[in-house]
Amino acid sequence: MTRFTDDDDALLKELGVEVVTKKETGRTPHEERTIAGFKEIQHFVEQHGRVPHHGEDRDIFERLYAVRLNRLRELADYHALLGPLDNGGLLRGAGPVAAATVDELDDDQLLAELGVDAAPTEITELRHVRSAADKRAAEEIANRKKCEDFDRFKPLFVQVRHDLDAEIRQTRPFQTMAEIKEGEFFIVGGQIAYVAELGKEFTTEYDRRDSRLRVIYDNGTESDVLLRSLQRALHRDGAGRRITDPVAGPLFAGENAEGDLASGTIYVLRSRSDHPVVAAHRDVLHKIGVTGGNVDQRIANAKLDPTFLMADVEIVATYELYNINRARLENLIHRIFDPARLNIEIKDRFGNPVIPREWFLVPLFVINEAVDRIKDGSVTEYTYDPNAAALVRAKRA
Repeated sequence: MTRFTDDDDALLKELGVEVVTKKETGRTPHEERTIAGFKEIQHFVEQHGRVPHHGEDRDIFERLYAVRLNRLRELADYHALLGPLDNGGLLRGAGPVAAATVDELDDDQLLAELGVDAAPTEITELRHVRSAADKRAAEEIANRKKCEDFDRFKPLFVQVRHDLDAEIRQTRPFQTMAEIKEGEFFIVGGQIAYVAELGKEFTTEYDRRDSRLRVIYDNGTESDVLLRSLQRALHRDGAGRRITDPVAGPLFAGENAEGDLASGTIYVLRSRSDHPVVAAHRDVLHKIGVTGGNVDQRIANAKLDPTFLMADVEIVATYELYNINRARLENLIHRIFDPARLNIEIKDRFGNPVIPREWFLVPLFVINEAVDRIKDGSVTEYTYDPNAAALVRAKRA
């Protein structure tokens, strides 16, 4: 560094150039950035007349200042450095600060919050703040407790998994907050989540809409979270998904329109078996299936097939299908009538025990109604009630 002599100083003075000698502070870059961060907190207090607070509805920079001040209060080593600047007594605890514990942040995030980084960056860079906010949201979702009434919800999760396997439901990327409604299912953190309760909507300090949710998870736990917290968790989770409702839509038409491709047939059969259980319920015991081939050929060897109860059968009704996924439709029908599924064990021709799964104790007129509801797409709103021998609207927990 060039040093000026006394003669040089005199010459510069004659030329009207003032020489200012830079004072050596002896502070490290770490200390300088800490002081700058503390002054930003003081500036916030001067502007707002209060210390910064932590909170979901607070401005992102206020939450940053709150965490920073909380940390500076805890670290006595900084008091000697900042004490001469602390005219308002901030380091002594004048007023509440952050409710969140700094233990939630890792070392790199803490340094960033304090304005100290291995690679110097602007103190307001959102890269670190976003990580802290995401982590708090994730921990709110993860802060779960045992669901004491999980027995109410377990059948719903069983049904959803079955519907997904049968492609009756689909998973879709999560899009907007409007998709989070009571009765909806999501996949977050690798688990199926059910929105059991949606609390009354309220407006935050910053004019944002939010609600409190009761969310049940398929592992038997639950959490009490804000709607926006679940929204953030779904957006952040690369595998987060929305599970669609089991919409059947107009699965098939009663008549073949020009250009339609035949896809198969729903068939309803009655058994001629002399098994005591079958004989006692013959009028209401029906096998319901879907085939892409000829029904007569399908049942030609019924008495040798345990699927047909090792007995001849008669065709009670058939419904032609067009442009439809047969397996999906069959799964849908069997799901509706599952409460009336026949539980019977018979022996095949080799003496091995077999439990047929496509026989249901359902009157024919109810099957006809189910087919009509499949046509108009309303069938997903119903389930079969064996006690009433009728389709009834499905109830949600």
